[in-house]
Amino acid sequence: MARITKQELVRLQKKFKTDARIGEEFGITRQAVHQLRKKYGIESRTASNPERNQEILEMRSNGASVEAIAKKFKLSIPQTYRIIKETTTPKTKSAAKKTAKKASKKR
Repeated sequence: MARITKQELVRLQKKFKTDARIGEEFGITRQAVHQLRKKYGIESRTASNPERNQEILEMRSNGASVEAIAKKFKLSIPQTYRIIKETTTPKTKSAAKKTAKKASKKR
Protein backbone atom coordinates (compact mmCIF):
# COMPACT_ATOMS: atom_id res chain seq x y z
CA MET A 1 0.00 0.00 0.00
CA ALA A 2 1.19 3.54 -0.69
CA ARG A 3 3.03 5.33 2.06
CA ILE A 4 0.80 8.31 2.67
CA THR A 5 0.78 9.95 6.10
CA LYS A 6 -2.41 11.03 7.80
CA GLN A 7 -1.56 14.71 7.37
CA GLU A 8 -0.76 14.20 3.70
CA LEU A 9 -4.02 12.33 3.13
CA VAL A 10 -6.02 15.14 4.73
CA ARG A 11 -4.20 17.66 2.51
CA LEU A 12 -4.81 15.54 -0.60
CA GLN A 13 -8.47 15.18 0.28
CA LYS A 14 -8.86 18.95 0.32
CA LYS A 15 -7.02 19.30 -2.97
CA PHE A 16 -8.42 16.39 -5.01
CA LYS A 17 -11.77 15.80 -3.23
CA THR A 18 -12.26 12.11 -4.12
CA ASP A 19 -10.52 8.86 -3.21
CA ALA A 20 -10.37 7.96 -6.90
CA ARG A 21 -8.50 11.13 -7.79
CA ILE A 22 -6.04 10.69 -4.90
CA GLY A 23 -5.48 7.12 -6.05
CA GLU A 24 -4.71 8.29 -9.57
CA GLU A 25 -2.00 10.59 -8.23
CA PHE A 26 -0.30 7.73 -6.35
CA GLY A 27 -1.00 4.92 -8.80
CA ILE A 28 -3.23 3.05 -6.35
CA THR A 29 -6.91 2.16 -6.35
CA ARG A 30 -9.76 4.14 -4.88
CA GLN A 31 -10.30 1.24 -2.47
CA ALA A 32 -6.71 1.51 -1.21
CA VAL A 33 -7.23 5.20 -0.47
CA HIS A 34 -10.50 4.31 1.30
CA GLN A 35 -8.63 1.76 3.45
CA LEU A 36 -6.07 4.40 4.38
CA ARG A 37 -8.81 6.82 5.38
CA LYS A 38 -10.42 4.17 7.59
CA LYS A 39 -7.03 3.28 9.10
CA TYR A 40 -6.39 6.93 10.01
CA GLY A 41 -9.99 7.60 11.07
CA ILE A 42 -10.60 10.24 8.39
CA GLU A 43 -14.17 10.68 7.16
CA SER A 44 -14.99 11.02 3.49
CA ARG A 45 -15.55 14.59 2.34
CA THR A 46 -18.97 13.64 1.02
CA ALA A 47 -20.01 11.40 3.93
CA SER A 48 -21.81 14.14 5.80
CA ASN A 49 -23.71 16.31 3.38
CA PRO A 50 -27.19 16.68 4.89
CA GLU A 51 -28.44 19.31 2.44
CA ARG A 52 -27.55 17.20 -0.59
CA ASN A 53 -28.92 14.05 1.04
CA GLN A 54 -32.22 15.75 1.87
CA GLU A 55 -32.52 16.99 -1.71
CA ILE A 56 -31.89 13.45 -2.94
CA LEU A 57 -34.70 12.14 -0.71
CA GLU A 58 -37.07 14.85 -1.91
CA MET A 59 -36.32 14.13 -5.56
CA ARG A 60 -36.86 10.40 -4.99
CA SER A 61 -40.15 10.95 -3.16
CA ASN A 62 -41.27 13.18 -6.06
CA GLY A 63 -40.75 10.29 -8.45
CA ALA A 64 -37.28 10.97 -9.86
CA SER A 65 -35.38 7.86 -10.90
CA VAL A 66 -32.25 6.87 -9.02
CA GLU A 67 -30.34 7.10 -12.28
CA ALA A 68 -31.44 10.72 -12.81
CA ILE A 69 -30.56 11.63 -9.23
CA ALA A 70 -27.14 10.00 -9.52
CA LYS A 71 -26.44 11.88 -12.73
CA LYS A 72 -27.49 15.22 -11.25
CA PHE A 73 -25.24 14.85 -8.19
CA LYS A 74 -22.42 13.08 -10.07
CA LEU A 75 -22.75 9.97 -7.89
CA SER A 76 -22.74 6.30 -8.73
CA ILE A 77 -26.10 4.53 -8.74
CA PRO A 78 -25.12 2.25 -5.80
CA GLN A 79 -23.93 5.28 -3.83
CA THR A 80 -27.24 7.02 -4.49
CA TYR A 81 -29.17 3.98 -3.24
CA ARG A 82 -26.94 3.88 -0.13
CA ILE A 83 -27.59 7.57 0.61
CA ILE A 84 -31.34 7.04 0.25
CA LYS A 85 -31.21 4.02 2.55
CA GLU A 86 -28.99 5.65 5.18
CA THR A 87 -30.83 8.98 5.15
CA THR A 88 -34.22 7.38 5.72
CA THR A 89 -34.95 7.70 9.43
CA PRO A 90 -34.88 4.50 11.49
CA LYS A 91 -38.26 5.43 13.02
CA THR A 92 -39.86 5.23 9.61
CA LYS A 93 -38.36 1.80 9.00
CA SER A 94 -39.41 0.40 12.39
CA ALA A 95 -42.90 1.87 12.06
CA ALA A 96 -43.25 0.21 8.66
CA LYS A 97 -42.11 -3.12 10.11
CA LYS A 98 -44.61 -2.85 12.99
CA THR A 99 -47.43 -2.04 10.56
CA ALA A 100 -46.51 -5.02 8.39
CA LYS A 101 -46.36 -7.28 11.46
CA LYS A 102 -49.80 -6.16 12.64
CA ALA A 103 -51.25 -6.71 9.18
CA SER A 104 -49.85 -10.25 9.03
CA LYS A 105 -51.28 -11.08 12.49
CA LYS A 106 -54.78 -10.01 11.45
CA ARG A 107 -54.85 -12.63 8.69
